[in-house]
Amino acid sequence: MMYKSLVCALLLSLCGCSMMEDAKRMLAGDEDNAIPPAELVEFMPSLNVAELWSRRIGKGNDKYYLRLSPVYAAQRLYIVDSRGRLQALDATNGREFWSRNAIQKQRFWSKGDKAKISAGPGYGEESLLVGTNDGEVFSYRSQDGKFLWRARVSSEILSAPKRAGGTVIVRSIDGKLHALNGENGRRLWVYDREVPSLSLRGTATPLIQDDKVIAGFDEGRLVALELKTGRLLWEARITTPRGSTDMEQMVDIDSDPIILEGVIYAATYQGQVAAVQLETGRILWTTDLSSYAGFAVDEDYLYISDQSSHIRAFDRFSGEQIWEQGRLNMRNVTAPARVGDYLVVGDVEGYLHWLDKRTGDFVARTRPADAPYIAPPLVVGNILYAFSSDGTLTASTFR
Repeated sequence: MMYKSLVCALLLSLCGCSMMEDAKRMLAGDEDNAIPPAELVEFMPSLNVAELWSRRIGKGNDKYYLRLSPVYAAQRLYIVDSRGRLQALDATNGREFWSRNAIQKQRFWSKGDKAKISAGPGYGEESLLVGTNDGEVFSYRSQDGKFLWRARVSSEILSAPKRAGGTVIVRSIDGKLHALNGENGRRLWVYDREVPSLSLRGTATPLIQDDKVIAGFDEGRLVALELKTGRLLWEARITTPRGSTDMEQMVDIDSDPIILEGVIYAATYQGQVAAVQLETGRILWTTDLSSYAGFAVDEDYLYISDQSSHIRAFDRFSGEQIWEQGRLNMRNVTAPARVGDYLVVGDVEGYLHWLDKRTGDFVARTRPADAPYIAPPLVVGNILYAFSSDGTLTASTFR
């Protein structure tokens, strides 16, 4: 039987703008042969979670499957909704510093709808970057929201653009990685990969580390490129496609890689999670696992949400599994976020589940929103910021 999360993700990939309500119906078991999400289990809370503030951010994802998420810099949160409302907020209380329309000029696509913000905001070198479903990138000054430049790339953008070293890196869904001049948006170079005939809807966010760009692609490969030129430095195959059908051979890297102490951690759908040496691309270890939601890493362990919404912990040095929490089965959870000694994942019904990172046991549960969480929460110190698909942005902490 096909996993519901796979069915949902495939529909989102093939339909492009499939609505979140359709995804929720499938996850709720309204379709034949669908596995219903696990019922919430009762437990004795051992952690007090307190909400600090909450506010609505425009229309959120506007029912589109997007990983829009806040970004933090210099005591501010920056957030954008799919209709282009870009805001700067005080991270301590949610008060607005400035707000503007991030889409400079309305463009129209095949169904007659206005262009949508589909990725962002990204932050770097005091500028904010957003991407649209028709392949445009907009840059703004973070201090006051002043428009800086716009540029067009080859196709839709689903992961936040990044800026470092005067260069903006943008990943488009047609397998291209674009480097733009951070001052004016002019194209510097393009790296191109062939896209499989079938893939999940989503792209991993590129990383910029010193003079390197690290990017994952749909055929299960991780590459390192020279930031200034786009020259290929190394390529690592995280997993090899298996099976005979296009569906069986999907091994996308859709979750964002993470770099810690000279090691890149990456995960694929229907494949493996791996540790890769940053300088050489040498694979240090792999273990079988399928994930598109993503993971978090600390000094000892890697914590990951697999395709069935099981949360697992692995030794980050060996890949040995430490524990597994399976009681959120098929609840379409986000990647875990680390806050203190705890992990937090959001789910399809707007719940935030708090787990002890040492054991995987539940310690608290809250429901700040009535809509799904798609992007993982953002953690700054001991404060957790969660942005739901309906635009509810909540700041919480624990005591």
